[in-house]
Amino acid sequence: MKALAALIATLAPATAFAASTLHEDNSGIFVWVFLGFCALIVVVQVMPAVILMMGFAKGLSAKMSKAGVAVNK
Repeated sequence: MKALAALIATLAPATAFAASTLHEDNSGIFVWVFLGFCALIVVVQVMPAVILMMGFAKGLSAKMSKAGVAVNK
C-alpha cells in the first residue's frame, strides 16, 4: 500500500506538467456567429449615443458662439 501511495505521489505532479501546451480554441461557427451578434448589438446601441452627443456638442457650440457675439458688440 505504501508503494502505491509513493507511486501516486510521484506521478501526480508529472501529470500537472503534461498539459503545458498551448490551448487550442475549438470554437465552432455558432460561437463566432453568437459573438458577432453580440458585437452587432453593442454597435447598434452605441450609434444613437454618439449621434446624441454630437447634437449636444453642436447645440452647446452654437449657444457659446451666440453668447460670444453678443459680448463682443
